[in-house]
Amino acid sequence: MTFPRDNMIYRERHCPPDKEKLYCLIPAPKGYVAPFRWPKSRDFVHYANVPHKSLTVEKAIQNWVHYEGNVFRFPGGGTQFPQGADKYIDQLASVIPIAEGKVRTALDTGCGVASLGAYLFKKNVLTISFAPRDNHEAQVQFALERGVPAYIGVLGSIKLPFPSRAFDMAHCSRCLIPWSGNDGMYMMEVDRVLRPGGYWVLSGPPIGWKIYYEGWQHSKEDLQNEQRKIEQFAQLLCWKKISEKDGIAIWRKRLNDKSCSMKQYNPKGVKCGLTSDSDVWYKKMEVCIDPLPNVNSVSKVAGGQLEPFPKRLYAVPPRITLGSVPGFSVQSYEEDNKLWQKYVEAYKNTNNLLDTGRYRNIMDMNAGLGSFAAALESPKLWVMNVVPTIANTSTLGVIYERGLIGMYHDWCEGFSTYPRTYDLIHSNGIFSLYQNKCQFEDILLEMDRILRPEGAVIIRDKVDVLVKVEKIANAMRWKTRLADHEVTGNLVPGCVYWGENLPV
Repeated sequence: MTFPRDNMIYRERHCPPDKEKLYCLIPAPKGYVAPFRWPKSRDFVHYANVPHKSLTVEKAIQNWVHYEGNVFRFPGGGTQFPQGADKYIDQLASVIPIAEGKVRTALDTGCGVASLGAYLFKKNVLTISFAPRDNHEAQVQFALERGVPAYIGVLGSIKLPFPSRAFDMAHCSRCLIPWSGNDGMYMMEVDRVLRPGGYWVLSGPPIGWKIYYEGWQHSKEDLQNEQRKIEQFAQLLCWKKISEKDGIAIWRKRLNDKSCSMKQYNPKGVKCGLTSDSDVWYKKMEVCIDPLPNVNSVSKVAGGQLEPFPKRLYAVPPRITLGSVPGFSVQSYEEDNKLWQKYVEAYKNTNNLLDTGRYRNIMDMNAGLGSFAAALESPKLWVMNVVPTIANTSTLGVIYERGLIGMYHDWCEGFSTYPRTYDLIHSNGIFSLYQNKCQFEDILLEMDRILRPEGAVIIRDKVDVLVKVEKIANAMRWKTRLADHEVTGNLVPGCVYWGENLPV
């Protein structure tokens, strides 16, 4: 509460100084039980695991969540879709090619309990949802407990932890983000993370103000003015409005910078400086438009055309084809895929639960090209592909071009999630990468915090590093096992190490 309230700064990430770090294990709440398996987890969560009832009262008529006996039930409703997410998604799909594999990755800003993301799984769409830790209590914790990708975050003063041109669709349903304020800065940040030709969906105030203004308790003039500003910023960004109906407006981002006529491109639209599309960690948002890669034709997609999913999972990503990722070629990309397919098969032989749905929420702490997640791809699970901010090369753009999701993070700090939110954590070379940056204890305690009781950890690293890790892991009451590496290759040499987080 000591931080400024301007631009939601007080709800952004703020890490404690070293002297205030807590070196302890976080116990599970009394009565904690293993979450329901997907798809049942989409609709039911054990009360003991997330003992917070306020949303059941505050959002009762909007069908967010109901408390029934010892479980919460999620009917799939939301503030803007109390009749359920399925009908709402059908409305979107009448305009956006959601079911054709062209929309694979989505961003839900101000997501509530992430019912949109939960129901988009039916359409084979992977959605990252975020919301702040606010008076809605544990909305993001509910989302993850349901088995839906989410993190604690806010559109405030800092750039989102994603590369440019990542998502096929971005969505806001009554997300309370002031899109018309800050000279359009928040819409410019959405523009940055949207792929060329991607879609932005805005539902709720001010959209549909002519019909709904009385229920929103705002004057017609204020709502009309707010929508007018949003329309002006959309025009500045050269977005094309393709639909407005039943309180839902949909815009489409330009395919390239050539497709924006000079008359339409307002001189107020200042282009951002040429920085790396990965230079976002703790970087301030700016009032400027992210430039797109150059094209030689008005019909070309800036940065390259993507295949529809699932073909895009193993197609060579445009960033690789165009040589935009230093140190990687088409050949090394294909070799990386083959190697990780072998590794994952070996993991499955060691842990026969890996492919059963027992592990729903999976994290890859050092995801590289996303080949671990690609080898695991299944409706039973999803992988949060993390690219460390200190990695030599940023590969997160490639991961998104494969139709996978992830974010940047510095593992010397806490991850933006609640305790007990991941079933399995995969760590490839993390401890070697960070051995001169922070203490192993910092990283292992954070892994323990976010891992569910009886969850699993796979650590692949150098032998001498693993010996140090094992001592700390045993002190944290993990059941540990060292194994020889299965396949030699260009990745981190050494051993595979299994850890199991037992209830404290």
